[in-house]
Amino acid sequence: MIDGNSIAYRAFFALPLLNNDKGVYTNAVYGFTTMLLKVIEEEKPTHLLVAFDAGKTTFRHKTFQEYKGGRQKTPPELSEQFPLIRELLDAFNVKRYEIENYEADDIIGTLAKEVSEQEDWEVKIYSGDKDLLQLVSEKVTVALTRKGISNVDTYDETFVLEKYGINPKQIIDMKGLMGDPSDNIPGVPGIGEKTAIKLLKEFGSVEKLLESIDLVSGKKLKENLTENKEKAVMSKELATIYCEVPITIPRDELVFGEYDEQKVISLFKELDFQSLLDRFDFDETELVEEIEALDFTIANEITDEMLTKESAIVVEVLDENYHQADIIGLAIVNENGRYYIPTEMAIASDTFKEWAKDKEAKKAIFDAKRAVVALGWKGIELEGINFDLLIASYILDPSASSHEVADIANRKGKRIVSLDEAIYGKGAKRSIPDRDIVAEHLVKKANTVYTLREEVCEELTANQLNELFYDLEMPLTIILGKMEMTGVKVDVEQLRLMGEDLGEQLKNLEKEIHSLAGIEFNINSPKQLGEVLFEKLNLPVLKKTKTGASTSADVLEKLADKHEVIPSILHYRQLGKLNSTYIEGLLKVVHQDTAKIHTMFNQALTQTGRLSSTEPNLQNIPIRLEEGRKIRKAFIPSSPDWIIFAADYSQIELRVLAHIANDETLIDAFNNGMDIHTRTAMDVFHVEKDAVTDLMRRHAKAVNFGIVYGISDYGLSQSLGITRKEAGSFIERYLESFPGVRDYMDNIVQEAREKGFVTTLLHRRRFLPEITSRNFNLRSFAERTAMNTPIQGTAADIIKKAMVNIALRIEAEGLEAKLLLQVHDELIFEAPKQELDKLKLIVPEVMESAIDLKVPLKVEYAYGSSWYDAK
Repeated sequence: MIDGNSIAYRAFFALPLLNNDKGVYTNAVYGFTTMLLKVIEEEKPTHLLVAFDAGKTTFRHKTFQEYKGGRQKTPPELSEQFPLIRELLDAFNVKRYEIENYEADDIIGTLAKEVSEQEDWEVKIYSGDKDLLQLVSEKVTVALTRKGISNVDTYDETFVLEKYGINPKQIIDMKGLMGDPSDNIPGVPGIGEKTAIKLLKEFGSVEKLLESIDLVSGKKLKENLTENKEKAVMSKELATIYCEVPITIPRDELVFGEYDEQKVISLFKELDFQSLLDRFDFDETELVEEIEALDFTIANEITDEMLTKESAIVVEVLDENYHQADIIGLAIVNENGRYYIPTEMAIASDTFKEWAKDKEAKKAIFDAKRAVVALGWKGIELEGINFDLLIASYILDPSASSHEVADIANRKGKRIVSLDEAIYGKGAKRSIPDRDIVAEHLVKKANTVYTLREEVCEELTANQLNELFYDLEMPLTIILGKMEMTGVKVDVEQLRLMGEDLGEQLKNLEKEIHSLAGIEFNINSPKQLGEVLFEKLNLPVLKKTKTGASTSADVLEKLADKHEVIPSILHYRQLGKLNSTYIEGLLKVVHQDTAKIHTMFNQALTQTGRLSSTEPNLQNIPIRLEEGRKIRKAFIPSSPDWIIFAADYSQIELRVLAHIANDETLIDAFNNGMDIHTRTAMDVFHVEKDAVTDLMRRHAKAVNFGIVYGISDYGLSQSLGITRKEAGSFIERYLESFPGVRDYMDNIVQEAREKGFVTTLLHRRRFLPEITSRNFNLRSFAERTAMNTPIQGTAADIIKKAMVNIALRIEAEGLEAKLLLQVHDELIFEAPKQELDKLKLIVPEVMESAIDLKVPLKVEYAYGSSWYDAK
């Protein structure tokens, strides 16, 4: 039996906040799942149950109204995950149970007693709550999680006696005497665990102790016991697990056997649990229905008949990184027929090349950017693309877990093409089958694009998404392809020198750390570091892991003022990560022929419309440390007489919020060029401008951006290192100061309930089916998403629109300048020095006029001989 609430809580607080590509928090689900898999694999149970608390109120509240009264409200980031945990259990066919007025402990206690005594079963209970130790018996053991989630200590009767010196039944008496702050059980003042155990060894139970108070040694202890007799009895009663819950679960419902592997796999995919997916050795071919055969021709030559003015084409590249990857083959479908074209034939054909670059020959495709780049490296220009099924699907349903051709077709009710994994396999088993199989698969994919185009276009029109698709995302996908092929030149020698410099700094820091610690040890070994910090230097242990005391960054930061060695260790780690992840990592991906880095921009990934960057992620180079900022020195123009020009939007999301919320105070602050965080601090703290301190401004800034990202009191408290109560009060004062923002939040949630979706100013949609859910947690998440998506999504749309407009303007002006990168709200260009004056005028003008708001968009720019100098 698993104590559902306890394990979920443990998982949530043991793991960092994780979320999937839809922004749904998943750390508690992930931790819970690893525990469940551990139980299934190691215990191989015949029967399995997960018990949950049904609500906040139980029969114990009649005895003591303040029971569990001191507990903080469950963080919404955790609450949202309980429905997913229940969904996960259903996928595994694990019985879950809860009953009004009782706690999970009571369900577990009742069933443990029944099946161990009546059925003679052996029972093992998994929990993080020591209270359950009272259930330990000859047939019942309890596995308690240590700090973290993966390791447990298993208690039988002998181990309980060894650990505490009392038997399992006396655990209740121990809790009665010492109380339990986490459950707000009072106990007897002045009695802790050691004293309670000592008294129980002498007297046996609370009742016998109270009958023999005169025999207790110690005046103060005797007084406390005398004055708190009723509290001791009540506390024992509150701590006692009730084993007579009216449960009517047929034993066969507890049987654990086969589960729906496909449901589990689908859920893991949805939650982005790749590491857990890898534990399943499944064959995708078994999951795909047989697709009907399709007539097609394998080309012996490329003729004009095959290349019409309206065609669908797939250019198949299997590698995730499609830069200079092998093209498996091509397929073309049009009114004249369906054709498979071997790669070598296409590359060698002037007829194909002329058709490919003919802008008048309109081409429908899936993933235009991938095709443009892959063919571009082979010397083939692909122009005339006027429809991309991938982009259209993403715009129509950004929350879809997959936009693969087969998945899109399946959602349209058409089973006309197989999943790629059914053809090529997965992971280590991935391979290219015979040509005939590949040819048919590619033709089916091209045929799917050709077949679905009209229906998808009608859907775009019906949903008022034509402008977003045709005027923004379609031009952008070609621009991104050109940016990727252009790449960013890297000074490899400078990167190497930076690596050497960091290596020297790390050596010096190592010596300094050894000197400060008074001993030589391996700083990169958590075990050795822990021994030095917590045993030799006697620093307080703040958190434990399965291997011992934690030396994680958050722990070290809290210990920074406890010993002078800690800041040096933190600096050592930061420099080590810079060296391994960024210096060495970037050197590995510099293209040997171009001396450039060719990143990939993900256009159809985030639900807000934001672009992301991979292989490598150039949006994530750390700039908080000067050593991190210096990495940008290695990013230089393609030519010596060119410069790097960087322009970024200032506080774009807050400006969008001011417009959408129509908040007079925010609008006034931006229109008068006032620092928005200072203005927020003035309004929230009710002080004049001169009285705003750095701390006030920092708190105001955190709330400003927290509002944009839908932060909760829990999230803000973690960000600022304050209590949740203080954070909640801060958010409330903010909303009082900016009533327009509060009205916007209320109105947008209501609009989402009525429509089922929210939109950006450029009509990008995000569907929120959970907005009307009866489940409070799902509904709360949808409400917060409704509030922040229009803001984040509009900011994303604005910078995309700026990219499209700038590309058009550069072409119209006949400039050589090239757009290289988009990093959050920033655009990076390279250009000849003689074009600098033009860029100073054009770039801010185009970016600031990308959209008309009630407040001005403000763009700041800089330039220099490297990306570093342009900042």
